[in-house]
Amino acid sequence: MKKALSVFAVILTGAALFAVSYVNNTYQKLANEYARKAQSALNAGEYELSEQYALKAEENAALSKAYIDMMLVKTDADKNMSLAQKKIEWAKSIYVDKNFPMAYSSAETAMENARREYKNEDFKSASTYAQQVLDVLADVYEITPLPQYYVVRPWEQTKDCYWNISGRPYVYNDPRLWENLYQKNKNSMPKPDDPNLILPGMKMEIPSLSGEFREGVYSPSKSYDAYNMKR
Repeated sequence: MKKALSVFAVILTGAALFAVSYVNNTYQKLANEYARKAQSALNAGEYELSEQYALKAEENAALSKAYIDMMLVKTDADKNMSLAQKKIEWAKSIYVDKNFPMAYSSAETAMENARREYKNEDFKSASTYAQQVLDVLADVYEITPLPQYYVVRPWEQTKDCYWNISGRPYVYNDPRLWENLYQKNKNSMPKPDDPNLILPGMKMEIPSLSGEFREGVYSPSKSYDAYNMKR
């Protein structure tokens, strides 16, 4: 009988504590019900039956705790995965996939792993991978894309020529690379064999030299990072 009373005391204490916060838990409801039956059996002097009910209450209380622990981890995974998905969408919208391709690729891989582990109900691993997405993208930032086109302006205003245009930071940051511009655009010139003859209003394409992302037409109102071939 002492054993029954000892087991029953532990179950009653655990069941009462869990019931306060998790009353809708199916396992906890069963634990509470068996605890009540154990109490009734104990009051009636049916000690063996009381111990049996107490053991069932203990089993269900343990299942309840495992379920609760899992749900807490799942809730954390849900939160981290939602944040990670929003971070990837934000990164895509500001061309992180173009300007920071290695970081973006790592983030996508981590997100795929998170989805796989979540599907397998390994919520702890899913949460860890989702956090990796946030960590990888923590230091990326928005960069105004380098211009893909430049509209030639009058010489008197800007001294536009292939040499000078190539030397502009938002083009190649090096005038010696001017021939890349010339070869790409010479067929649009009135005299293709004369690189000195570029006319105001000509829309010049700026070809990518090192895989850098370029988009749009140069605007003096925008702030561009200087081209860096090594980046």
